[in-house]
Amino acid sequence: MSQYRYKTVLSTLSDNGVRTLALNRPESLNAMNRQLIDDVAVAFNDANADQDTRAILFTGMGRAFCAGDDRREHVHPRSENEARDLVDAIQRVTRAIVFGPKPVVGAINGWAVGGGFEWAINCDFPVWAESAKGFFPEVSLNLFVTGAVTSLLPAMVGLNTAREMLFLGNRYSAAELQRMGVAWRVVADDRLLSEATEVALKLSNLPPLAVRAMKRVLNAAAANDINTALALETDATVAGFLDPETTERLKNF
Repeated sequence: MSQYRYKTVLSTLSDNGVRTLALNRPESLNAMNRQLIDDVAVAFNDANADQDTRAILFTGMGRAFCAGDDRREHVHPRSENEARDLVDAIQRVTRAIVFGPKPVVGAINGWAVGGGFEWAINCDFPVWAESAKGFFPEVSLNLFVTGAVTSLLPAMVGLNTAREMLFLGNRYSAAELQRMGVAWRVVADDRLLSEATEVALKLSNLPPLAVRAMKRVLNAAAANDINTALALETDATVAGFLDPETTERLKNF
């Protein structure tokens, strides 16, 4: 079966094996509530297990890719178990994107903030629209990043620039992110989906055995660092959630 239904993710499969997974909370700029987080993880796992899916295109409906945590629906964890359950759910998405066998092309539109920026970085081929922007507000909110970006980002941009991005939370344009090595390709807004689809089609038309082996082997070299980063990020994020200062900062963000 190649078609799946989720509450907050649209999943469609083209005849040529490209499955599009689109975040579908446009009224909230696709901000992350628990339903969205869980749906994205399941949708990627389903796509990776689907024999008819040869490549995945990941994007967001409406004016943004993903605006980070949904402040309106944020439920602050009341215990370490609740906090860890939430962060583990977020990290499951990264594992499904990064360690899943299918190549993932990102079509990053509008804002990619916090966890949404992390998901963009998790993509194998992140294509950004010219008007798109990304930043990490976590440290200013007394929180921590997830998505293995503490491993992936320094490898992309170097340690000094990673420090700037993660500590200071500067906002970056797509053009700046391309110069830094975060955005693989930047295209005109009205060409985003067509350009990203073209890349996904090229991947879909390649021999799947070789494509999956290439992704597996490339990631295997960094797997220990990525898994270590995921574990350390989880502990740091849980600690942030349990600090009362975090609740106040989230309300005022």
